[in-house]
Amino acid sequence: MKLSDLSDETLNKIKSRRWDRIIEKHEGPEDWKWVLEYENPEFLEIEGRWVLLPVAGEQHSNITILRTIWSADGNSLTLFLKDTTFGDGKFLAGFMAVCDRLKGEEFFLAILYHEWFIIKPE
Repeated sequence: MKLSDLSDETLNKIKSRRWDRIIEKHEGPEDWKWVLEYENPEFLEIEGRWVLLPVAGEQHSNITILRTIWSADGNSLTLFLKDTTFGDGKFLAGFMAVCDRLKGEEFFLAILYHEWFIIKPE
């Protein structure tokens, strides 16, 4: 799935959504409209489902999915991931995301994207 394949109606639904972040001490709700205009995001396929994270598509090759937690109804996803684009340590590369299926669509959209110190399960 590619953003360029989406209808204007679907793109407008994405643009109208907000997401929360804590990245490099920057906090706050952000607009997806800004992400689409300036970050060059693209869908990432995770376990056979399409997910849109607020990261540039060029970063995908640096992303490793560490853990996925799907909701019982299949409409929400919690991700723990490692993105080595800007560093490769447990204090630099860990992120978590919460994504919801956009109503009427077959993809998930991040509603939360935070830094996360990589903690390995024991």
